[in-house]
Amino acid sequence: MADNKETLGFQAEVKQLLQLMIHSLYSNKEIFLRELISNASDAADKLRFEAINNDALYGNDHELAIKVSFDKAARTITISDNGIGMSRDEVISHLGTIAKSGTKEFFGKLSGDQQKDAALIGQFGVGFYSGFIVADKITVETRRAGLEATDAVRWESSGEGDYSVEAIEKTGRGTDITLHLREGEDELLSAWKLKSIIRKYSDHISLPIQMAKEEWDEEKKETVTKDELETINQASALWARSKSDITPEQYEEFYKHVSHDFAAPLTYTHNRVEGRSEYTQLLYVPAKAPFDLWDRNKRGGLKLYVKRVFIMDDAEQLMPTYLRFVKGVIDSADLPLNVSREILQESRDVKAIREGSTKRVIGMLEELANAEEQDKKDKYATFWTEFGQVLKEGIGEDMGNKDRLAKLLRFASTHADTADQNVALADYVARMKEGQEKIYYVTADSFTAAKNSPHLEIFRKKGVEVLLLTDRVDEWMLSFLTEFEGKELVSVAKGGLDLGQLEDEAEKKEHEETENQYKELVTKMGEALADKAKEVRVTFRLTDSPACLVADEHELSGNLLRMLKAAGQNAPESKPILEINPNHPLVTRLKYENAEDGKFADWTHILFDQALLAEGGTLTDPAAFVKRINEMLLK
Repeated sequence: MADNKETLGFQAEVKQLLQLMIHSLYSNKEIFLRELISNASDAADKLRFEAINNDALYGNDHELAIKVSFDKAARTITISDNGIGMSRDEVISHLGTIAKSGTKEFFGKLSGDQQKDAALIGQFGVGFYSGFIVADKITVETRRAGLEATDAVRWESSGEGDYSVEAIEKTGRGTDITLHLREGEDELLSAWKLKSIIRKYSDHISLPIQMAKEEWDEEKKETVTKDELETINQASALWARSKSDITPEQYEEFYKHVSHDFAAPLTYTHNRVEGRSEYTQLLYVPAKAPFDLWDRNKRGGLKLYVKRVFIMDDAEQLMPTYLRFVKGVIDSADLPLNVSREILQESRDVKAIREGSTKRVIGMLEELANAEEQDKKDKYATFWTEFGQVLKEGIGEDMGNKDRLAKLLRFASTHADTADQNVALADYVARMKEGQEKIYYVTADSFTAAKNSPHLEIFRKKGVEVLLLTDRVDEWMLSFLTEFEGKELVSVAKGGLDLGQLEDEAEKKEHEETENQYKELVTKMGEALADKAKEVRVTFRLTDSPACLVADEHELSGNLLRMLKAAGQNAPESKPILEINPNHPLVTRLKYENAEDGKFADWTHILFDQALLAEGGTLTDPAAFVKRINEMLLK
């Protein structure tokens, strides 16, 4: 065996994470043992999975277990497993870098507030590096299953700028992690302390977690360690146990195991489903959105087991993309042990599991959303703040559950002055004015822009509630959500204004007369704006503003066009319609301007540009706008 010890530098993000953990997570230092035991459990799962097609990987060691030991004299704690182990390349890849999408965004969100940062680090998943919370040096000795004893590797680091890697000889497969404790951590060098931490955080682990037995030696008057091992945890798959045998604390700790989150879940469901497909599901909704929530390709929330044998931890076929925040376990009794991704895509059983699990998650959310208890209402408000925009994706992706999802949607509205999204569509319908036939909404890129949109003026005057939609996903969602309980959803910024029975006959007659009086002005303005506006027309949706822009009935809204352009997409070319308020002094004055006078064209362009700015648009020629304004001010 060649001596090939080399020293390598950590990836910059690893250095940053180590410093953050040592300072931010120190108050919750016990989690290091949970994280390392969780990793050891994952290593055993991966061995079981690879051994399905290659039983030789077990060698003569089929009994998988995790062993925890300590050495008072050396001041070390060792966590050992006989799982899959790592090769040299895997050691460098797994322990020297953080291969996670969104890493930069994660570090960008860190605030310097230890408590907040600790919660965020928990979402990121610190895993192995948590050992440095209590250790000033960590030694890892590992040998991958299937490799020779001489192919083992030792990794060592003090958690600062670099680590060393060298080839060693190791008799058995798996990994031994030895923590060299920092000063002041001696309380961990106790069997009682380690056992209490294991039972608190890792009792749900399905592998036996073993420690050397201790007994009182009457002659020596002290506790002595025996060669015999005892199992500290229950060592049975938590999801396979009866619900009545599992405490809320155990459910919570299992969630932290599968999600690597530090916070408790918002809610969960545990069910054994029988019928054509038999499976067990233990599904959790987190209390906080992960930093990479918007990466639709980032999955891994669900672990798939077949007859309690781990198969994969990114089984995206088991849950639709819009529920990618769900964490947990699905254990099937029907799928073959050597199930592949191709089989998952084509299997009728998998389709049944996906549909059943989707309905179960929606049911969990309905229970919170429709609850009378305030704590459940608060939980749903928390869920909506964290995951509401993702749930909206389901309106267009899951037609079978669209009606149930629509009832879960929440929006801001003119009913309140705050930006809180707490208005359900059912609430809106219940408050509709007598004679109101439609659900009205406005879209904008911010709550302030939506709340102050000139399109709302007539609705405020008549006391009609309008939904204020400001999430980027809203425009896309609305192309699928066209009605709710028979009420059509209508944009106040598209098409002609139709208030239906909210407008009496006298108003309609008065409007017709006014439109006739302004026909000539509308024609002249249309000619002046031929390159900007599709049409100019009189409107009665405005009470304070002189003009506004609307999109034609079947064209994209101005807000959506701006979003597409900002995203670098090819947006279809379309001109807006300029609507003018015949009761505004500026419009009244313009009616009597000479169309041949240059001032008429200037005023017309100013009105158009002001309307564009009012709806959050960008002027194509801001210099010309400023010049016109200045000239008018001087005159």
